[in-house]
Amino acid sequence: MDSQKSNTSQVLSDLEEEFDTLFSILYEMKESMANTVKQEQTRKMQELQNQLTQSSGALESSGELLAFANNAMLIRDGEDFTKAAKHIRDRVTVAPAFRHTMKLKATANMSYLMVDFSEERRMLEKLSFLPVPRAPEIDVTGCLVTDNTVTVAWRMPVEDSKIDRYILEYRKTNHEGLPRVKDENCWEVVDDVKVTKFTLTGLKFDSEFMNFRIRACNKAAVGDYSDPVTLETRAFNFNLDATSSHLNLKVEDQRVEWDPQSGKLESKVKGKENKGSGGTASPSRTRPTSRAPAPRGRDRFTGESYTVLGDKSISSGQHYWEVKAMKDYKSYSVGVAYKNFGKFDQLGKTNSSWCIHVNTWLQTSLAAKHNNKTKSLEVPVPDGIGVCCDLDRGQLSFYNAENKQLLHTFKTKFIQPVLPAFMVSFGITHICYRMDRMFSLRMYHYLRGGAHYLSLEAESGRMTASYLHSSWVFFSKNLHVFSPNILNAATDAYQQKRKS
Repeated sequence: MDSQKSNTSQVLSDLEEEFDTLFSILYEMKESMANTVKQEQTRKMQELQNQLTQSSGALESSGELLAFANNAMLIRDGEDFTKAAKHIRDRVTVAPAFRHTMKLKATANMSYLMVDFSEERRMLEKLSFLPVPRAPEIDVTGCLVTDNTVTVAWRMPVEDSKIDRYILEYRKTNHEGLPRVKDENCWEVVDDVKVTKFTLTGLKFDSEFMNFRIRACNKAAVGDYSDPVTLETRAFNFNLDATSSHLNLKVEDQRVEWDPQSGKLESKVKGKENKGSGGTASPSRTRPTSRAPAPRGRDRFTGESYTVLGDKSISSGQHYWEVKAMKDYKSYSVGVAYKNFGKFDQLGKTNSSWCIHVNTWLQTSLAAKHNNKTKSLEVPVPDGIGVCCDLDRGQLSFYNAENKQLLHTFKTKFIQPVLPAFMVSFGITHICYRMDRMFSLRMYHYLRGGAHYLSLEAESGRMTASYLHSSWVFFSKNLHVFSPNILNAATDAYQQKRKS
């Protein structure tokens, strides 16, 4: 009861305050418009007064002229009469000016300041309590998943000027389709969104999907949730397989480091152990190592194959990851290889591996390698390389990770699953890889007569494409794709335009 009374008192107080504000606005508007009418009256009175003064002077001048003309009629001397006639003529020539000054410069009409408040009156008659906002509608075609960010767009089913903010809720999930009532993850809330579009940044695509829902709010109430939407955020996540990497490579977390001394030390320790009587080596005589023993299914890379593979294979679909070499490197390769890639094999020198090779020995170079064939790439060596592997279409494309410039594309028919592959040697410090980044692609084309572009984007599992021809292509800096086949369609278009 007390709560009911308190809430009622608060509502009545708010109602009184709102009406007082409305009355105050109406009174201020009345005073302002009344002042406008009074100022217009003052202006007109002043103009009429000035005109009256001028007209009075003109009448006096006309009276004097009439008297002078009467006196001229009494002149008998011809010469004097002629002079008087010229004087009268000169005075009469200004008579039209007198006639003009007799026209009123201001009228008594004030109807142009009349008002019609019929529309405002109807609006006032519609005054009522604020309704609960309707549920927004998420615009799936306006949603975009890119580079660990998600942009969500929505609209109201009918225009509602009373809405002052929106509440966006999202959660990660591995379940496709409509959101479940109960999920392993809780909804996260973004409050006080002022517009009908919001971009979530700093995400990590470590789940296959994300659920989204929106609520609209006005001053009085929070509306119902929109129909939830599930967006795909599946990314290719893998780790480096330290169990089969070359002994001269240190594999830690998301980096691999060249260590020329490591293999020698471990081989020396192993040799001493073999010379023993068959017992367990003394802990004091062995050097601890972070490397795991090689698994039974795969031998450790050896010889000059300074290789480490990813621990997850790709059997279908389109997947993307990036590699970035740190300072002081001499050479490295990045690409893919079949599971049966030999422990002595080097990337790009067999028919079971494809790669881009970066070399800074003496002269910096960039080359594409496969089956012991090398193709030099006449482009600047990028700081990072993006790899897009599409087994369904048989394409392996490499990009400048910064500006998404296409470096090279291999086209082949993959006959078995492939693994991400890295080869590091001669002074390289670290290679960091990004496996949780998805990107969309926009290729911008330019002609001498104007700018045109090819836009390939994915919308809720569907792909829409629009193409405008051009003679040459460059890739913009902010490129994003999150649906299979889009990158390949863009790559095909790019290659076709280069040939033509």
